[in-house]
Amino acid sequence: MAIDSSQKITQKKSVAVYYPVFSGGGAEAVCLWSLEAFKETYDLTLFTIFDIDFEKLNSMYGTKLSHEIVKIRTILPTITKALLGPLLANNRDFTILAMHFTLRHLKAHNQEYDLLLSGYNAVDFGRIGIQYIHWINVVHNNDLYNKVSDFSLESMKRNVSITNSSVVAKAIKDEYGIDSKVVYPPVLVDDQNLLWEQKENAFICSGRLVKAKQPHQAIQILKKVRQKGFDVKLYITGGGGGLYGWKYKRTLNKIVKENSKWVRLCKNLSYKDYINVLAKCRYGIHWKKEPFGISIAEMVKAGAIPFVRSEGGQVEIVGEENQELFFDNQDEAVDKIITVLSNSEKQKKLQASLEQRKFIFSADKFMTDMRHVVKNYFEQFV
Repeated sequence: MAIDSSQKITQKKSVAVYYPVFSGGGAEAVCLWSLEAFKETYDLTLFTIFDIDFEKLNSMYGTKLSHEIVKIRTILPTITKALLGPLLANNRDFTILAMHFTLRHLKAHNQEYDLLLSGYNAVDFGRIGIQYIHWINVVHNNDLYNKVSDFSLESMKRNVSITNSSVVAKAIKDEYGIDSKVVYPPVLVDDQNLLWEQKENAFICSGRLVKAKQPHQAIQILKKVRQKGFDVKLYITGGGGGLYGWKYKRTLNKIVKENSKWVRLCKNLSYKDYINVLAKCRYGIHWKKEPFGISIAEMVKAGAIPFVRSEGGQVEIVGEENQELFFDNQDEAVDKIITVLSNSEKQKKLQASLEQRKFIFSADKFMTDMRHVVKNYFEQFV
């Protein structure tokens, strides 16, 4: 018997998401909150290397995802994770190879989905898709490995491109010759409603505890500030890095121990516990020049005054007008921190300026922007 058209159930469009390596950081937040944004509207499948622990990731990022909501397609069985997981963390060549095998697996099934979306930088899907680019030449960076996934640079350039900051958008234009839309990553911190007087005279330095982030620089800078007579504390929060960073972690632990009277290292906190630490800090400090810098945006959202490098995506977060907060080296950081700490009026001025920037970054805005990009994609290409 023929079914009346009014009785037909509208089937959800299917979206395949490419994100091979879960190792922490802002890119991971972008992937998970993209899934969060689409879970009510689309049928979701995640292509990755190993199966993932949604309960743990939900705790870290505030999402509400599960295997019932997101299907998982992996290239390696979970039973191999104990053996190959450390190799993935320690060996960059193996990681890149695994990225391309994951992409190859996705491309083999690319006609099964209405949309292909990469949360893990620029890729060639074998057809037009959407790619969120955190930085250039991450997957496409080696001609030998490119053969594994039959990577075509020209095919990749035809994708709809999104990125995390104007700084990266310029790098994408310079490197690939393509335009990209800036969609700021999701920043989940709500206004903590703690008065300035209720906060500790403390700094927070947050992010992955790896050499590239150089959290030890925060200790060295604030040690000099303390030597000038300012009794400040420092909370260092973060995790990740895998076994490959054991040497740096040992060095960092040694420096923390030497300064344990005023430095506290908080590893692998749940998101709730991290927010509790962040909320009580008046100031933030971050050494690395970032493509975006999600931990810096979290500082701003929590009402902290962050001191950051003068080049990179973090400038867009803090605002170019707040020159008092930018530094190029340790000595300049010390001088600028002391200037702000010494002047309560300057602190109030910076707080008022940063207050206006809180509304630029949120999980809701990120999800709205991503839904709009996908809606436009379906209108244009499907």
